[in-house]
Amino acid sequence: MKEFADKNISGMRLKAKPSIFRFLNIFLCSVIAIGAIFPLVWLTDFSLVQSNELFGKNVLKWPNPPYWKNYELALTAGKVPQYFLNSIIITTVSLILIVILSVMMSYGFTRMKWKLSRMFLNIVLLGFMIPIHATLLPNFLTFTSLNIEDSPFALIIPYVAFGLPQATFILTGFMDTVPEAIEESAFMDGCSVFRLLFQIIFPILKPAIMTVIIMSFISIWNEFIMAATFLSSDRFRTLPFSVYNFAGQYTSNYSAQFAVMTLSALPTLIVYIILNKHITRGIMAGSVKG
Repeated sequence: MKEFADKNISGMRLKAKPSIFRFLNIFLCSVIAIGAIFPLVWLTDFSLVQSNELFGKNVLKWPNPPYWKNYELALTAGKVPQYFLNSIIITTVSLILIVILSVMMSYGFTRMKWKLSRMFLNIVLLGFMIPIHATLLPNFLTFTSLNIEDSPFALIIPYVAFGLPQATFILTGFMDTVPEAIEESAFMDGCSVFRLLFQIIFPILKPAIMTVIIMSFISIWNEFIMAATFLSSDRFRTLPFSVYNFAGQYTSNYSAQFAVMTLSALPTLIVYIILNKHITRGIMAGSVKG
């Protein structure tokens, strides 16, 4: 009887441990999720109150009724539609170039055996060590000499240049897990290199490409310093400039600025929700060696 009781006690302890770890896991995940979501909730809440109601002891205001005029001001005085379109064009072109160039580079570094491939890969990856804002002055002088300092090209070129190291690093690591037998079979069937790249390699790299798109989208969409340095006319300005349309020398319309920030955050949130499952697949697929 004593042995039977000891076994029951040990069994209860083993069952208790997983339940405790599960509770702690759920608790920590809940805290992290709340911490990640709360800034967006706070931003949306403060974008629906009047500026004279912002300051107080309450963390959240819960306006009743909501002051929707802030969003009306954001769309009119803040020029959100115009700047939003500029951001969409610049971001889309930059992402297309980053994806195409990084796929071609990663394929060349992992599949085409040449002596200096690793050295050139390391040179490309050195871009991780260069702060993007450290190149403002040389880029400005170069773009001024080429007469493209106040144009979308002044943003697309550095965005692509600084997005390539990260994208190449991700895709090169993923390409190493793809079996070379797939490509050998395609070559035996008469497939050309470019057809292989765009019809076979691209679909295989889809999860990794989605990861590159999300990470590059976030960095490009929210970038302001380069846009403020290179763009002087209102014609090509991007979405972050809308916030400064409500900043005055002595006072600012903070509620309208919060409305602009909320609208600016929505595309990033939508892109992440749509492509999140592809990132999970990419991480899982990249962990399996071919």
